[in-house]
Amino acid sequence: METEEQGSETAGRTGSVVVAVGVYAAVRVLLVVVIAAVLVLVGLPVLVALLIAIVLALPLSLVLFRPLRTRANEAIAAAGATRREQRERLRAELRGDDPAA
Repeated sequence: METEEQGSETAGRTGSVVVAVGVYAAVRVLLVVVIAAVLVLVGLPVLVALLIAIVLALPLSLVLFRPLRTRANEAIAAAGATRREQRERLRAELRGDDPAA
């Protein structure tokens, strides 16, 4: 059975994953909006400016936001490791093995 401590650990990891990925996604969307706004001010139509901004934002975000992306990847990996550990613990309990302390 999952203890209260394990449940709070999982909730904490899930929260950190949501925050890390949310921040990275928000910053990338903001980059698209800023690039599109600049292109519209230059005189391009809005749709064309959005398309160009989306294409330009991908490589720029890979370079500019590397620390945010790394933090999001680490949070996802940590949550995945915790989930695998809990799944293996549950499977051991279902098999009737002694739980590893």
